[in-house]
Amino acid sequence: MGKGDNRTKRGKIFQGSYGKSRLKKKNQKKKEK
Repeated sequence: MGKGDNRTKRGKIFQGSYGKSRLKKKNQKKKEK
C-alpha cells in the first residue's frame, strides 16, 4: 500500500514496472515521474 507495493499504481511508478493498475503507453519517453 505504498511505494514498495507493486500491486498499486504508486508502487509500479516507483519500481518502474507496469501492469493492470499502471498500463504502458505506446509513445512514452525513457522515464516518467
